[in-house]
Amino acid sequence: MLPFALILVVAAAAAGQQLETADTIMAKVAASQEGASQPRSNFLFQQTVLVRMRRGNHQLCREERSEFTVTPGPKGLEKKLTHFAGKYPGKDGMVGYDHPHFKYKGIDVDGDVISDLADGFTNDQKSRDGIEKDLFPLTTDEQNKYNFSLTGKETFRGREVYHLSFCPKPHTSDAPWCGDLLVDAAEFEPVRITTHLNHGLPFLVKTLLGTDLKYLGFSVAYERAAEGVWFPVSYGGEFEVRVAFFFKRGISVALENSGFKRADVSSRISYEIPAPQPPLH
Repeated sequence: MLPFALILVVAAAAAGQQLETADTIMAKVAASQEGASQPRSNFLFQQTVLVRMRRGNHQLCREERSEFTVTPGPKGLEKKLTHFAGKYPGKDGMVGYDHPHFKYKGIDVDGDVISDLADGFTNDQKSRDGIEKDLFPLTTDEQNKYNFSLTGKETFRGREVYHLSFCPKPHTSDAPWCGDLLVDAAEFEPVRITTHLNHGLPFLVKTLLGTDLKYLGFSVAYERAAEGVWFPVSYGGEFEVRVAFFFKRGISVALENSGFKRADVSSRISYEIPAPQPPLH
């Protein structure tokens, strides 16, 4: 059986096409991530973010669900909160609340932590999709920290994609991921990315600060809204955080984007905000 690389060479030569390598594919991915954003700004969509926080014994201690109307802009996303529902365990069951950073007792670290994490992981102002960009090596800066290998070419959801794998370059301390990536073969946009932790925080940081942020893994899937216009439709991850030897939580984040539609002028400058919903009990 011929090696996959040789098969690609023969096929490309027969078709009179330039052979794509992992490096050329990822360079085109970086260009698509850093390119013009005007076509994306013609769309509106709905976003739902669900964050759950569990104690060391795995019991739920917080849950927050936020819904937004989202408009992509030249430098990121413009988001309008349309609904919020949170809950925490009370003596007689779950107790609801209706705004972020809610505290139900004097010292309530969880209220700030869960709201800050929800915002931090889904509303990164330096990322065009709001997803923290160092979670996935798509931009040029992040790609420079990793080695990519071309695994093959396959069909995914009716479109040809390149399948790549990646791991950190040797002696790169701020590149924690290994994972797999599918790239659309026609438009060089990411289609699906999954990661798992390759290594955690440096031992010295854990020892001096008593802090350990342990990522278990993240995934994101993209879909094509129009020619050359792609958006993430699902994004999620799990991780554990321990601070100063006394605070330990397991946290999961799940994001879904849906209802993509082209925006007109009026929908850009005004949002219909539903009436406040009563807290969940």
